[in-house]
Amino acid sequence: MAARVPPASAAEPHEGSARLSGEQISAINRFPDDNPNPVLRVDGDGHLIYANPASAGVLKALGIVVGERLPADELARLEAVAPERGSVDLMADGRTYAVWPIPIPDLGFTNLYGQDVTAERAIVKFPDENPNPVMRIDWDGRLAYANPASTGLVAGLGLEIGSCLAAGLRDAILEQARAGERATVEVEAGGLTYKLLPVAVPGFGFINVYGTDVTAEKEHQRLARENERLLLSILPEPIAQRLRDGEPLIADRFDDVTLLFADIVEFTRLSSSLSPSELVGVLNEVFTVFDELVERHGLEKVKTIGDAYMVVGGMPERSDDHTVRVAAMALDLAECVGRIEAARRLGIAFRIGIHCGPVVAGVIGTKKFIYDVWGDTVNLASRMESLGVPGRVQVTHAVKERLDGAFQCEARGLIDVKGKGPTATWFVVGRSDPASAAAGHAEMGGAGMDRAGAGLAGAERAVAAGVERAAPLGPPASRPVPSRPLA
Repeated sequence: MAARVPPASAAEPHEGSARLSGEQISAINRFPDDNPNPVLRVDGDGHLIYANPASAGVLKALGIVVGERLPADELARLEAVAPERGSVDLMADGRTYAVWPIPIPDLGFTNLYGQDVTAERAIVKFPDENPNPVMRIDWDGRLAYANPASTGLVAGLGLEIGSCLAAGLRDAILEQARAGERATVEVEAGGLTYKLLPVAVPGFGFINVYGTDVTAEKEHQRLARENERLLLSILPEPIAQRLRDGEPLIADRFDDVTLLFADIVEFTRLSSSLSPSELVGVLNEVFTVFDELVERHGLEKVKTIGDAYMVVGGMPERSDDHTVRVAAMALDLAECVGRIEAARRLGIAFRIGIHCGPVVAGVIGTKKFIYDVWGDTVNLASRMESLGVPGRVQVTHAVKERLDGAFQCEARGLIDVKGKGPTATWFVVGRSDPASAAAGHAEMGGAGMDRAGAGLAGAERAVAAGVERAAPLGPPASRPVPSRPLA
């Protein structure tokens, strides 16, 4: 700053004041008046002799008007930075102004050039106080700054100030910053999961990277997925959604479904010869195959009851071909189970029964609940299995009529069904013709086996697999029946 003289009133000329003519002053002032940034002028005595219209904020920060002398402490700050062309910060009404003093010795005054740097100062100051990680990288991908909350993230990424981000992470952050779409990049660091939001800061040559620790959120999502998986292992998806939607009582009537019961022959004898772990292991292997077939044929598993397995077609989503798909699954069972080493070794065979008709379905209970079905159709399907023949698929006349043309059925004759009396039953032995087999193969994604002209081949394969064959007529020997609704 120029040398000062003792203070005097603003209205009086001062020894240190610039000696300018009116024309000179007019010419000098013409340009600053149009400048959108603050421009002020201080004479050698420290009095403010000019301020353009954009200087209102700086004047408020200084607490003076044109003609008054600058506060002594502010004059001292300006004099200290002037030789290095430095600046001082002045603040008023939440705004920050950088002011650069530029002495003009020939004219005897100092120009003060100001700029509103509120945003820039906020960028610099705010991250240090942010409880979340904030990093700053340049466009070469080098770390230029990291706030205190970034310590774990920076260490987990193996970074330090001046080092470059790993190529994959660097490229992802730079790509998102250029795109400007505010998309996040997910990283693992120090055993935690972070989402990083890159935001380019135009005019400053760097990218702010805002981090959020989402470890707890990811764990919550994982648990939610696990809960969803467990829920869908118990209930069909449409029923699960109705429960999630808060439906208090789920009860539906279905006018036409097809039910299949499959039961392991002589399970009590088998269970007595195996250890608990061996028994459960075999059942798990076999019923896992059942589950895969249910999925493949677009059916719905209702439940397992001990060694019995219950499947339904045509619910909860209705369809027109559910009986055909249930029959196709039944024929696939013998072949698939026959490929399980433990099943072949132990001679595991199934009785399978199928019936179709109306049922009532609903969710029972609030703990360990189940989606179950009831009605005469359930009872008769269960009887088709329990009064069936090992290794064969026994169906009612109603099912046989629906399978005509697509499957070969062999008449078994009349059997005595409790509550029904003599009832005509049939065995499903294979598909009817190559065209039907090919269609079924395509429909099931290659899973349906070509049984064209098979006749009794299904039964013969069962024998080859070590399946116990019973007499073709008459009920099997008396045995316990699983706990199911029976007539």
